[in-house]
Parts: sequence; C-alpha cells; structure tokens
Amino acid sequence: MSNKFLSSEDEKLIVEAIKNAELATSGEVRLHIEKKCKIDPIERAQQVFGKLKMHKTQQRNGVIVYVATEDHKVVIWGDEGIHNKVGQNFWEEELALMISSFKQEAYAEGIAKAINDIGGKLKEHYPYQEDDVNELPDDISYGDDDA
Repeated sequence: MSNKFLSSEDEKLIVEAIKNAELATSGEVRLHIEKKCKIDPIERAQQVFGKLKMHKTQQRNGVIVYVATEDHKVVIWGDEGIHNKVGQNFWEEELALMISSFKQEAYAEGIAKAINDIGGKLKEHYPYQEDDVNELPDDISYGDDDA
C-alpha cells in the first residue's frame, strides 16, 4: 500500500527504531498504519494485533502502535504480559508524547521515540535471553482499511 504519511527515509528510521527496541529484549513491537478507522480505535488496534499474530509471543509481550492517518487516531496496545508490568499510565504517557510530535508534523520522530521508550520498558521487564528469537517481522504493517 502506498502511503504518503511516511517517506521512505521515515520508514527506515522507524524500522531501525523497531530493530533497536527489540535488540535487548524478548519483546516484540509492530507499527500498523492505515488511512481510516471505521470502528473504535482501541478495538481496531486489538483486531490488527490478532491479525498480525502478536498474541502468539511466548511471554505475551508484544506491543502494537496503531495509526489511522486520515482519521487522526493513534493507539498503543500492549499484550497482557507487558501491560501487567508497565500499567495504563505508561501507554497514556507515550501516546501523549506521540500526539505532541504529530501536532508538530514530526510523525516519524514521534513514532520512533515511542518505540524506543517501549523498547526500554520491554528490556527492563523482558531482558534478552540467549535462546530468544525475533518472533515477528520488524517491518511496518500497512492496513487494508477493512474495518
């Protein structure tokens, strides 16, 4: 899907942030971008979370950053393992920082910063183990706007 929201340089910055965030942890981070969100954005983030099989991480420590560009909806959703460790306030703080960056049209920077912060929390609670494998792709997921 072609998306004018991020340039190819922006995409590289974000994929690099995902790779760096996952380097020292067993946790997994994904970014999903689509134009429209026709249902409650939290429900949509949960749908995409399932569609991307993020609930299949061994320690339930996957995190999705969901952005609906035209509808101006943003959600950060963490699976139960990481959510139980960091609590709702952490997600809300990261969301507020991301939205602040978005208001300055610093989309890639805001997303990359949130992903770096999420990676820090994942590293703190789920440090890298010798037998860890990258369970999910690091690329950006672009939606088909089917919901």
